[in-house]
Amino acid sequence: MRIAVLSDTHSPRRWTQCPPAVAAALTGADAILHAGDVCTADTLTELAAWAAVHAVLGNNDGPDVAAWGAPATLQLELGGVPIAMIHDSGATPGRPARLRRMFPDAALVVFGHSHIPLNEVHDGQRIFNPGSPTDRRRQPQGTMGELIIDDGELVSARIFAVT
Repeated sequence: MRIAVLSDTHSPRRWTQCPPAVAAALTGADAILHAGDVCTADTLTELAAWAAVHAVLGNNDGPDVAAWGAPATLQLELGGVPIAMIHDSGATPGRPARLRRMFPDAALVVFGHSHIPLNEVHDGQRIFNPGSPTDRRRQPQGTMGELIIDDGELVSARIFAVT
């Protein structure tokens, strides 16, 4: 199972339509995770043309994103791997322990908000921020993520440049 991971697309200010490099990465995905600050539900509908979308609310998301079905936090299982999602994971100090307390059974926690890509394992739990494909802020490039699950195990988690 191949899962595309996005966050902080900030449409329509930063994302008026899916950028070509992102579209290429979405092609063939089995699912898409969006870790919030999509800003308009239309973007989630656009993403759903590629694969099933699971999204959480970000601090810039309005009622239309909530009405689309994005909760503040989400726990799901994909390919046998327990995954949790939240937009804002809080301050950097203490983040791994805080996420473990919030989502004790998750093998993977996907978050956004900072626009800073992060892919680390702490105490057996992977914490994963794909960055932003469209609002890189102080990062050298816009980024997104890809997860590969095989036989109930997360076998690959990577973040890659799309700009």
